[in-house]
Amino acid sequence: MMQLTPATRPTFYFIGVTTGSSSIMRVFPKWAEYLNLGDVEIKGIDMVPHDTAENYRAVVDFLKTDPLSLGALVTTHKLDLYAACRDMFDVIDPHAALMAETSCLSKRDGKLICHAKDPISSGLALDGFLPTDHFAKTGAEVLSMGAGGSTIALTWHLMQASRGANRPSRIVVTNRSAPRLDHIREIHQQIGGDIPCDYVVAATPEENDRAMAGLKPGSLVINATGLGKDAPGSPLTFDGAFPQNGIVWELNYRGDLVFLDQARAQEGDRALQIEDGWTYFIHGWTQVIAEVFDIEIATSGPQFDEISRIAAEATGRTS
Repeated sequence: MMQLTPATRPTFYFIGVTTGSSSIMRVFPKWAEYLNLGDVEIKGIDMVPHDTAENYRAVVDFLKTDPLSLGALVTTHKLDLYAACRDMFDVIDPHAALMAETSCLSKRDGKLICHAKDPISSGLALDGFLPTDHFAKTGAEVLSMGAGGSTIALTWHLMQASRGANRPSRIVVTNRSAPRLDHIREIHQQIGGDIPCDYVVAATPEENDRAMAGLKPGSLVINATGLGKDAPGSPLTFDGAFPQNGIVWELNYRGDLVFLDQARAQEGDRALQIEDGWTYFIHGWTQVIAEVFDIEIATSGPQFDEISRIAAEATGRTS
C-alpha cells in the first residue's frame, strides 16, 4: 500500500511514472508565479504502469481527504486509475464517462471531480500543426500505435462530425494486446462515427511496420505507446517505411525518442512533417491547471505564447 505524506501547503500533484525527470517540475513554479497561483507547490507520485488497484485507490483516497491537496494531473495511468477508483469520484465529467479514463482530478465544494482533458488538449495540439483542411484535401489516413487514453482522445477528436470533410478516410489503431483494442472499439461505437476503423494486435515492431506500410500518402502516424519515455525503444523498426508526404507525431517530448530518430532518417526522402509532444505538453498541463485552480488560461494568443516562452526558458528548449 502506498504511503503518502499530508501536504503542509497547497499542493498540486503529478501522477506518472518518472515524474522527477519531467520538465514540469522546473516549469510549474514559473507558471505559478506568472499566473498568480500563490504559495503552491508541485509534487510527483510515481507509480508503475498498470499498478495495483489498491495503490490507485490509496492515491485517490489521499487526494480526496487531504485538505491541502488540491488535485492532480494523471498521465500513463489514466485508464487504470479510472477503472480502479470510479466509485470514489463524486462527479465524473462526460468525456471521462465516455472514455473511461481520467487525466485530471480537481476539488470543488468538498467534492472530488474526475475529468478527461485529453480530448481538448490533444485536439488543440493536433489542429495547431495540421495543414489547413489536411484530410479533406489529401484523403489521408491515421495510424495511432497504442490504444490508451491519448489515442482514445485523439480519435474522438478526429471523428467529430463537426469537422465535416476534414476527417481521416480511415483510422488504424494498433496495440500489443487485444483488451485495450476492444475498449477503444466500444468507445468508437458509442461515438457513432462513420469513419472506417481497423483494430490491429501488433505484439512486435514488425507488425506495426506492416500496419504503417498500408497507409495512403499524407497520412498521420502517431506514437502513443509511451515507448521512448516510459520504457525504452520504439513501436517501429528502422526498416518501417513512413508514408510519403506523411505527418509524424511523437506524443512524448523527452526521453530516448527512437521513434523521432526513425522519422528523421526518412524526413528528406519521404518529405515528412515531424512533430514532437511539446505543444501537447503545454496544452495538457494548462488545461489541467486551469481546472484545478479554477482560472482561465488562453489556448492561443499573447498569454499562451508567454506561457510557452516561460516553459521553453525553464527547460532550455531552443526549438
